[in-house]
Amino acid sequence: MKRLVPLSLAVILFAAVSALAATPPAKGVHVRISFPAAAHAEPVTGRVYVAIARENDAATSRRGGGGVAGPIQQADSTGVPLFGANVETLKPGAIADLDGTAFGHPVASLNDIPKGEYLVQAFVNVYTKFVRADGHTVWLHMDQGEGQNWRRSPGNMFSTPKKVTIDPAAPKGTIIDLVCDQVIPPIPAQADTDSVKHIRVKSDILSAWWGQPMYVAATVLLPKDYDKHPDVRYPVNYSQGHFSSRPPGGFGSGGAFDKMWLAEDMPRFLYVTFQHPSPYYDDSYAVNSENNGPYGDAITQELVAAVEAKFRVIREPWARKLSGGSTGGWEALALQIFHPDLFGGAWASCPDSVDFRYHQIVNIYDDDNAYFRNMAWTRVERPNTRRPDGNISSMMKDENWFELVQGDRSRSGGQWDIWEATYGPVGPDGYPKRIWDKKTGAIDKAVAAYWKEHFDLRAIVEKNWTTLGPKLVGKLHIFVGDEDTYYLNDAVGLMEKFLESTRTPYYDGSVTYQRGAPHCWGPRDKELFDLMTRDIERHAPAGADITGWRYK
Repeated sequence: MKRLVPLSLAVILFAAVSALAATPPAKGVHVRISFPAAAHAEPVTGRVYVAIARENDAATSRRGGGGVAGPIQQADSTGVPLFGANVETLKPGAIADLDGTAFGHPVASLNDIPKGEYLVQAFVNVYTKFVRADGHTVWLHMDQGEGQNWRRSPGNMFSTPKKVTIDPAAPKGTIIDLVCDQVIPPIPAQADTDSVKHIRVKSDILSAWWGQPMYVAATVLLPKDYDKHPDVRYPVNYSQGHFSSRPPGGFGSGGAFDKMWLAEDMPRFLYVTFQHPSPYYDDSYAVNSENNGPYGDAITQELVAAVEAKFRVIREPWARKLSGGSTGGWEALALQIFHPDLFGGAWASCPDSVDFRYHQIVNIYDDDNAYFRNMAWTRVERPNTRRPDGNISSMMKDENWFELVQGDRSRSGGQWDIWEATYGPVGPDGYPKRIWDKKTGAIDKAVAAYWKEHFDLRAIVEKNWTTLGPKLVGKLHIFVGDEDTYYLNDAVGLMEKFLESTRTPYYDGSVTYQRGAPHCWGPRDKELFDLMTRDIERHAPAGADITGWRYK
């Protein structure tokens, strides 16, 4: 779990944010970052970072994932300090100078680092130019097969961690030179096996919109004895979630899932996971949006079609099931709601906010600020995550400020920024309009109204129930712990309240809570496939084969 930021540090950080535009100090701390031509021959437009850790911090577990060891991996909203700044056409050998004005978190300025001995590391995140079909030109990081994670993206550069002495008050300042001469190598392609297959599709829809070659992909786990029954067609569980090219369910590890999948009483499905990282995040959220582009069309028209052309599946809505948790839970519901005639049911665990009156715990329509609640005599901070016992793990402002260090204009690759890129309108500069000021937390009500109209799932379902309801009967199944780590159960409660009020027709689905459960509670493995099987028995049309694929 994440550590809490000390109150004194939070006060310093908040004060520093308001002074972000102050005149740079004459001295203080300067970190000079460069890269050699051997690492990257062309000028770089992108973002540079420096992470600063105490020596004993270096012994902590890695953060952020990937293969770059050192302070860069230890930075997060409650981790070691990270500082960032944009660069434009930075040439090999040229210097990007990060000084006291470079925004950082959880320490706001390099000049606020206490005097002492530290381990420092620099990083260069390379952006790509996108000339989009909507007329906007933007610079964003292009996924390189890693799932839109700048810390492990092939082609990005980093320095060897270096031990230094930092003294912001030194008469001549502190100057640290770091050379990013190491390059993250390409990620090896995933090999097919008898049971696990991979599909990668160049998306004509996305490539035309983004002005760059764009790809979507799927990993397919075949049912037992698939090749022994060439005349059998199978239902599909299209499982949604964060980027991963690993086999669905972790198949192949030799553990309990393998035993379950190959058991005689296991319903025979194709188990399919999608990979569709966008230039904003590890996952596009599987919808069409103004900033992310037409990912909903690419998935439903190109990727699903590619899966169903290559494998023997039942090409009927009643046999196309959706599942997922967290981000994937929201996507499963969104795909079902926005494409009610294509899919035959969604089993969504702990979905991201399905009603923006609880965007986690922020009411974007009524609240004035996402980070704080102003009371008569005090101001109360909003938490971001909690433990089942009620203890707070992190605060809203901290995760948002850490995203701002990683990238401005919603370019952090983080959770709050992808919601802006997915749900929000395009700004005049071609980047997402902020739902709230990233520094202060002040909410933009015009942007909130756009979110409601286009992506508040409860509002959309309620507004369109007369025409949409008949297509969703029996198809919506939601599961959540009532102590969800990210407070997602509150929005589920609002969705349930509407669904249970429906009469013409009644939604005839389910909303299930687990007492005391954190993120992400819901049915898994055989329990999930049994639920889907029973649903097929209930809703398949007369004459459909609902037994031939079940037990072989």
